[in-house]
Amino acid sequence: MTGPSEEPAWKQRAVERSIRTAKLRAEQRVQRFLDAAQAIITEKGSTDFTVQEVVDRSKQSLRSFYLQFDGKHELLLALFEDALGRSADQIRAAAAGKDDPLDQLRVAVELLFESSRPDPTAQRPLFTDFAPQLLLTHPAEVKVAHAAMLTLFTELMEKVAAAGKIRAGANPKRMAAMTMQTVMFIAQSSGGDDTARAITAEEVWAFCSEGFAAR
Repeated sequence: MTGPSEEPAWKQRAVERSIRTAKLRAEQRVQRFLDAAQAIITEKGSTDFTVQEVVDRSKQSLRSFYLQFDGKHELLLALFEDALGRSADQIRAAAAGKDDPLDQLRVAVELLFESSRPDPTAQRPLFTDFAPQLLLTHPAEVKVAHAAMLTLFTELMEKVAAAGKIRAGANPKRMAAMTMQTVMFIAQSSGGDDTARAITAEEVWAFCSEGFAAR
């Protein structure tokens, strides 16, 4: 028997089922907005679009959009965070192809550098247009968006430390954060270099590894 203050089990199940259904529908609506925005970005090669364009492309309502997002900025942030998560997964998979922990970290550094540098032919406006602006205006949101990438670099740096290949007294997590931030900053600020003088991924690895690698 249920107590006087307890709801019947059937009612609890009905409420839980309703919540699950509502959650699923909300997730589907969000994904349709994300897919629409990504399609527009790909077509235009930039993040220069309006909320109404996204709404029209998704075939949903403006009201529904604002139930999911505060505005265009939050939509772009969601796309940026999702892209960084997928990039971290791809880098992790590539690094796993190496046996030596230091080689794994080198692969991660070089791939992060290549994926973060401005490249007009690569069509990555979320990284080349939105990310630098976001870093200046919303640093806390940048930190959250980079969580998956930082987790990856921390894991790799800890493996380097466990192999005895990190300098004495170095904190792996701090070294991971500084390495990741250095790589991305150099990549995003090196777009104006002449081709003959452009900084290479190998140079970035050599520079960063001097800061943490054991002598």
